[in-house]
Amino acid sequence: MMRLTQYPELAQPRALLDFIERCVELGVSGFDHADIYAGGDCEALFGAALRLKPELRRQIQLIGKADIVLADQDRSRWSVKHYNTEAAYLKTAVEGTLKRLGVERLDGFLLHRPDPLLRVEEVARALDDLVAGGKVAWLGVSNAELLQCQVLARELPIRCNQIELSLQAQAAVWDGRLHGLQSEGIQVLAWSPMAAGRFTPALQQSLDAVAADVGATPNQVALAWLRRLPGRPVPILGSLRWERIEEAVTGASLELDRPTWYYLAEAARGHAVA
Repeated sequence: MMRLTQYPELAQPRALLDFIERCVELGVSGFDHADIYAGGDCEALFGAALRLKPELRRQIQLIGKADIVLADQDRSRWSVKHYNTEAAYLKTAVEGTLKRLGVERLDGFLLHRPDPLLRVEEVARALDDLVAGGKVAWLGVSNAELLQCQVLARELPIRCNQIELSLQAQAAVWDGRLHGLQSEGIQVLAWSPMAAGRFTPALQQSLDAVAADVGATPNQVALAWLRRLPGRPVPILGSLRWERIEEAVTGASLELDRPTWYYLAEAARGHAVA
């Protein structure tokens, strides 16, 4: 939902409600939020739509994220962008998200970025309290390294790690992170799975060739490349254009063989494997 306010056609609650219902009918029921998306306006707009049909809440999953403090939100003399994982801040952030969304509980809550000043015991107590209090159903992290996940997982039931992952952002594919997360039982959620449409000309040409060969679209092929990875990462679609969502869902059964996967990986990386 990061770009929700950039879609004029979804600016009114009724229009957004219709969009949400269409998504649910198509089988897309998870909606990813964060308190910094448009300064909270994305959550507020979504909440206004949901209030038109409260019973729809039972059919969707809402994910929230927090701990990023933007420079213009910093009340210190420095006005510096930073991360805040202090217990009081996290609890206040969750309460703010719940209020803007107009719901009593988040299905999932993620620490948005790894905080070098994070105190594991303090964070664990705060998040445990949120779960025990019925404010959050399950917990996860976002943009975390494997070791950070492992440290937190000793104290908390971490369900997922949301990372940038696509043909254009393959680092986690080759450094062992995906296998490590899979071994820890942590599901990968892939943000920007289409690299915001900024595929290099060489990669786009290869995607076009594969798409023609398998009878699919280039975007469907790019998502199938992700699904071939260990743990089958779940893509978080950044586009709210209906044709993009429908395209992704109708291509969800596409599977790539091993040579095709490596062919696309090579096109994106610019070199063959060793």
